This record gives sequence, structure tokens and C-alpha cells, in this order.
Amino acid sequence: MDSLSPKAEWNIDDFMDTSQDDMMDTNQDETTQLLDNRDDGTKLQKRKGDRAKVMIYEDVLLACGYGKFHLLLLLLCGWAVSSDAIEVLSVSFLLPAATCDLSLTSADKGWLNAIVFLGMMFGGYIWGALADKWGRRSILVWSLLVNGVGNLGSSVSQVFWLFLICRFISGVGVGGSMPVVFTYYTEFQHKTRRGSMISLLATFWMAGNIVAAGLAWIVIPLEYLSFVSGDFTFHSWRVFVALCTLPSLTSAALLVLMPESPKFLLKQDTGRTLNQLSCFISQCFKNPQPRQTNILLESLVLTEEDIKSYVSEGFQMASITEKYKLYWRFKALLVTLFDSTILLFGKSLRRTTLILLFINFAIAFGYYGLFLWFPELFSRIDKYGGSFCDLKTGNSTNNETSCEQPGNTVYIESFLTSISNLPGNIITILIVERIGRKPLLASSMVLSGISVFFLWFVKKRWQNVLMSCLFGAISVCGFNMLDILQTELFPTNVRSTAFGVQTASLRVGAILGNIIFGELVDTYCAVPMLLVAGLLACGGLASLLLPNTTGIDIH
Repeated sequence: MDSLSPKAEWNIDDFMDTSQDDMMDTNQDETTQLLDNRDDGTKLQKRKGDRAKVMIYEDVLLACGYGKFHLLLLLLCGWAVSSDAIEVLSVSFLLPAATCDLSLTSADKGWLNAIVFLGMMFGGYIWGALADKWGRRSILVWSLLVNGVGNLGSSVSQVFWLFLICRFISGVGVGGSMPVVFTYYTEFQHKTRRGSMISLLATFWMAGNIVAAGLAWIVIPLEYLSFVSGDFTFHSWRVFVALCTLPSLTSAALLVLMPESPKFLLKQDTGRTLNQLSCFISQCFKNPQPRQTNILLESLVLTEEDIKSYVSEGFQMASITEKYKLYWRFKALLVTLFDSTILLFGKSLRRTTLILLFINFAIAFGYYGLFLWFPELFSRIDKYGGSFCDLKTGNSTNNETSCEQPGNTVYIESFLTSISNLPGNIITILIVERIGRKPLLASSMVLSGISVFFLWFVKKRWQNVLMSCLFGAISVCGFNMLDILQTELFPTNVRSTAFGVQTASLRVGAILGNIIFGELVDTYCAVPMLLVAGLLACGGLASLLLPNTTGIDIH
């Protein structure tokens, strides 16, 4: 542990509250030693004659303050979140226009919506574990690149099966960037603002939804953008898909310029990362301070137990970097996936993990199983009238692949549904720290289920649009609370893996929701609608079993 001795002193009198005296060791005669703190894994070195004080990671974030760096971090991470939203939701906007080109049936449309989530399910698990071992930022950049490349390939795919494969690849990328970007962002936030700041980041999903809807409204109806050469066609909806790749590619390029998560670096071999942390503090956290402080993260060190907890038993990551062999890298991946997953289902985390798995499944089955079908359902209402469940037919009229292009009204209604998330996002930002995570999550899911139930009864077009907007506005509160809870309830060494596993459950719900909806929308519409309402209500009640995380330190 001698190599972990600090090179600089903490000047903590300026921002440590005297109420923390219960954490201080006032023995003036002891020689230099390490002091244990809360289960945060950070220690403060003290010298003989000094009054020892414990400095934890949350104190560092508080002393660093909030300023230009945090604004830049929010914008870049938010743009990454928006790129994921654009990728996931873009499929729903192109379905009415792509029906003829790809000869799509209702079942095909269900699979096309679901395949992205299938890729996200695998991607979230794999990328999340890699981010816990090899760093948040680099994995985030690579996953965004995979997203962009897969999406770009789908824009030129001329047959349904190839289009499906490209969407799967794109989904693998989204599955990695979504859990990692929230983990990465969370580890820069102090507990007093963490809930509201994560909610603010989550609003960028709504921004991506609005961008996708607005872009579809502008681009897809422009028939003069089409290009045809022999068997190769590139209609306006393909231009829309190609444009949707720009956010993921640009966010990947910009995130290369950002630092690695300091919380992640503190969980690594500190002998290699202390200089990086010191540079990070001095160069990146140039924020205005209420009081003068002299902060160098070189003073934060880890115990041997902290380091061992992050290195798989019997397998040191240092040996991999020395050998650079494919076998060892593959072994590292398998060990990382296995060990991180085992920790999630250990005694201390098992209950929380299982409850969140069910909640994620329920909210995804309900939201994505219905929301991604809104543009298609609006298109059918535009043609045939009636309510959602009046669209089932016995003569399969609605199941035929029509080459009639949808009008602008469809995209306007979809745009309104997308922008309806704004009130829900604003509400969560303002009240999340006052009311708490659990009450907002429970009430949001239960009310979402009730709104879906009433969608079954409305008959007029404006009523359908109004209830769809209400459903979106309420549901987004639940997603925001899940984003917060899933980053606060798990320790640093498994946080990205936990987020990845939870989002894998979310993807399973989204996959089944879209497939079931696609299979039954033309025949037994009431079945998926009742399933959506019931699962959302049950998920909301299950959330009451979770621990309260408002104002806690992240470990």
C-alpha cells in the first residue's frame, strides 16, 4: 500500500462540515495510516500531528461544484441518449411508408419493431460488463459506432431479411450505449442533485423522439428525394433512415474528447490512474467554487479488498495487457460476464435485481408494445376511421401490404405524441428529490395502465390522439425513475452490468410486446391492450418493494 501514498494534501477544512466529527479520528500521535470510511472504497491519508479527516467520493464531487464541465457533459451524454432514441423509434415512423418496398405484413412489422430490442438485449449485457472492466467512455464510443454503422446499412438494404439483420446490429450498439451512458453520467453527479440531473439527462430521450418524429414529418413525404436504378431503390424513407445515423456517429466522435469516469478510475489499480485523476480534477472540473479548495484526487486511495473485488479471482487483468492474446481477452470477457452476473444474484443484491427485472419487463411490454405502433395505428385510423380496436377485420384488409403513401396527418399526430413527453419530464425534474423515486415510479406505471385501458373505449380520432399523448406523458415519468434507481441501487463494480441486465429484461418485454401486438392487432386487439394495462399496474405496485434511494451515497 506504500505505492498508494498521496503526493498532495487535501485542503478539506473549506468544505467539510463540522457535523462530520463523528467520522474523524483525533489521535494526534499516530503515524501515517489509512482511515476507513463509508462503503465507498475511498480513503484519506493523514500525517503525524494532523487532525485526521475522512474524505469520501461524494465530498469530492461536492467540492468540485457544478459549472461548464457539467453542462458539456450533459449535452454530450444527452446527445448520445437522443441518438439511441432516434434509432429505436425511427422504425415506427418508417413502417407506413416502407410497407410496399419491403412487402410488410402486420407480423413483419411486429418483428421489425422487435428486432432492435433483441439486439439491445444482447448488447446491453455484453457492453455493460465490458464497461465495468475496461471503462465507461471507450465502451460507450464503440457501442455508438456499432449503432451508426448498423443503421446506415439498413438504409440501403433492399430485402426484408437483410434490413432485419442490420437493425439487429444497430440494436446491439444501442443496447450498449444506453446503460453505459447513464452509468458514466451518474458517476459525475453529487447525491444532492443526482436524481434531478439524471432526470434531466433522460429528457434527451424525449428530444430524440421529437427529432425522429419531426424528421419523418419533413423527409418521408418528399417523394422527389427518391432514387431508382434497376432493382435498387432509395426512396425518401431510406433518406430518413440514413439521416438518423448522424446523431450516433457524431456523439461517438465527441465523447472521445471527454475524460473517463473518476469513480471507475478509483476502482482500478490506483498506481496507474492517480495521475489521470489529478489531471482530471485540475483540467476538467474548472467550475466556480463557493470557497477556495485545493483538491487533488491523488489523495484518494483504495484498500486491497477494494482492488481485489474488482479483479476476478485467479485472473489478473494485468496479464492480459502483457500478453495481448485473443484467448486471454476472450477469457477475460467470459470471466467478467460470469462474475459480474453472479454478484447481481448474490444475497445482498438478489431481491433488488429480481424486482427491477420484473418492473423493466412490465414497463417495456406496455410502453414499447403500444407506443411504437402509434404511427401505424394512426395511419389505419386515417384510412378506415374508428378506434384502435375497431381496426381488426375479418377480411384482412388491414393486413395487406398497401403501396398507398400515408399523408402528413399521420406524422403530425406522431409528432404530437412524441412532444407530449415534455410535461412528464419537467415534472420529474422538479419533484423527484422532494417526493422520491418510488412514489413517482409506482404512480406513473399505475396511471399509465389506466390510460391504456381507456384507449380501448374511445371512438373518435381526436380522442385517440389525446389518450395517446396522455399515455406518453405519464409513462416517461416511470422510465426516468427507473434510470435513476438502476444507477443508485448497485455498487460501482457491477453498476454497468446491472444496468445492462435490467435493460436486457426491458428488451425482452419490448420484443414480446411488439410480436404479440403484431400477431393480434388484426384479430384480437383487446388481448394485447388488456395485457399492457395489467402489466403496467402490477409493475407499479412491485416498485413499492424497492429500497428508498433519495439522498443516498452511491457506492
